[in-house]
Amino acid sequence: MDELLKQIQQYTAAIEAASPSGREQVEAFRIQYLGTKGIVKSLMGSMKDIQPDQRKAAGQALNEFKKLAEAKLESLQDANESAGEDDQKFDLSLPGDFVGVGTRHPLSIVRGRIVSIFKKLGFAIAEGPDIEDDWHNFGAMNLPEDHPARDMQDTFYISQNPSWLLRTHTSSVQARVMESQKPPIRVICPGRVYRNETISARAHCFFHQVEGLYIAENVSFADLKQTLYFFVQEMFGKEVKVRFRPSYFPFTEPSAEMDISCLICEGKGCNVCKHTGWVEILGSGMVHPNVLENFGIDSNKYTGFAFGMGVERITQLKYRVNDLRLYSQNDIRFLQQFTGAV
Repeated sequence: MDELLKQIQQYTAAIEAASPSGREQVEAFRIQYLGTKGIVKSLMGSMKDIQPDQRKAAGQALNEFKKLAEAKLESLQDANESAGEDDQKFDLSLPGDFVGVGTRHPLSIVRGRIVSIFKKLGFAIAEGPDIEDDWHNFGAMNLPEDHPARDMQDTFYISQNPSWLLRTHTSSVQARVMESQKPPIRVICPGRVYRNETISARAHCFFHQVEGLYIAENVSFADLKQTLYFFVQEMFGKEVKVRFRPSYFPFTEPSAEMDISCLICEGKGCNVCKHTGWVEILGSGMVHPNVLENFGIDSNKYTGFAFGMGVERITQLKYRVNDLRLYSQNDIRFLQQFTGAV
């Protein structure tokens, strides 16, 4: 008992005189006195040698010693942290670190611009699933299983019988809108589509479309033309020339493709327009009566028009991008060019 009290007195004096500085010295103090093999643990282990009638007094002395060591450690740690904070103070008058300005993807910029233009004309936005069933993607659009036009939209099938596939166009969204709404209908359908094509500078296995649909009474081809004239002037400027060429689409009749004068050569002829001075930007036409009847819409009472454009093609003309693969390669050098376009 006497030997234990003598040791406690010696260690108490050493603790009171200790003045470690810095994290390493403070940590060494903790290990020396309060570590798993430290002095406090060692002294407590010697309690087994104390006479039973003296253990209460010895325990009280040890507890006081332990509290002293813990209090000393806490004060040393607080002092060390305060000194560290003083060392880490920084000058608020110095200029901050440069933070680079991000940018939106060019396809997102153009898609947003297309949507905003058609919103001015009262078109709502409609969206649908990327994985679609055969009926909504093909059958409802007047494309039965044996229709040769399906060869132009070779796609990725997920399963067959029943057939589920990655949609080849956002016309499937139009189908779902006609299925759930009654005329008048005025929507645009932006989204990603997929086709089994060889990836090159002019083609990709996925791309983006914006399709439009307007169904009401007394809708004519003149309404379609004026709508698309307005879009072109808003997107490319009033000086751009427009022409319509007869075409064929199973879901529209009559159908037409729309060209604009080449923005790169100003109609004089170049590689982009194949030296014709014109570039195709979209397909359009009056909704086929069969499509209307597929959804219980009276084709004798209602008529409508539809159109569809590739966002990549519009972006190519808007920003003169000559390779479709650049859109999906995530090359920061390419994306940084559109910082000013946000």
